[in-house]
Amino acid sequence: MSRTRAVDKPGNPHGAAPQFLIDPEALDTIAPSGDRGGVLVGASPHGKPLSASVLRPQPTRMVMVGGLYLARQIALRSLATGAWVQIATGRPAAWKMLERAAGLAPDGRPVPSMQIKKLAPFELPTATEDAPLLVIHDGGAVPQELFPPRSPWQTTLYVLPYLHPQVGNGTTANGADLVLLQRLPLNQAELAARIWHLDPATKQRQVNELTQLPDDIVIALGNNLWEPIQLGTKPAESEILGPVRRGD
Repeated sequence: MSRTRAVDKPGNPHGAAPQFLIDPEALDTIAPSGDRGGVLVGASPHGKPLSASVLRPQPTRMVMVGGLYLARQIALRSLATGAWVQIATGRPAAWKMLERAAGLAPDGRPVPSMQIKKLAPFELPTATEDAPLLVIHDGGAVPQELFPPRSPWQTTLYVLPYLHPQVGNGTTANGADLVLLQRLPLNQAELAARIWHLDPATKQRQVNELTQLPDDIVIALGNNLWEPIQLGTKPAESEILGPVRRGD
């Protein structure tokens, strides 16, 4: 597990940011919730908003295991921050609602900041602080490494429909800075514990938790991070994405 990811938990009345267990070398990943790269993911069990620095100065790799709802929501919210979103997928129809939501350029074509393309290598726009880049790789349970994050302000998000044993053999999962897990069957939850080296002292409890998550709860997993997050949607998002759910 990479040592470069944290989830921001704003709203602490005792300081600019709350404190939680994390290694010192990871402290530079914590950003206030107003940072342009911060994307709201959901809320804590106590109702506090939780965001992640999805778009940041370092090349970043994310893995999401579960349905398309959360991946689409992160794409939509990243667009709202001013990011460019490029989606490589074998099922373009599943992403068309985002293209419609982003609107059209004056020439009638989809705006360049939101593109849906075939699951094959293509030239990416240059990622900058003013125009960060989110590449969504929707390529099945064992994706080929087509767009590894190579530059600052580029994040590659791998959308996995389920956890396959082979995914732990490469850098897709092992090199992830942040992993978002929805409910998993027992065999996949145990596989997650092996891939991401869960602490033996807490592993069984965490495996059990993964198998019992409600549809609107996701686990954010990182270095010294195990954070349940309740997903939510606003009326405008619901019109585009439908209700919060697990599955495609």
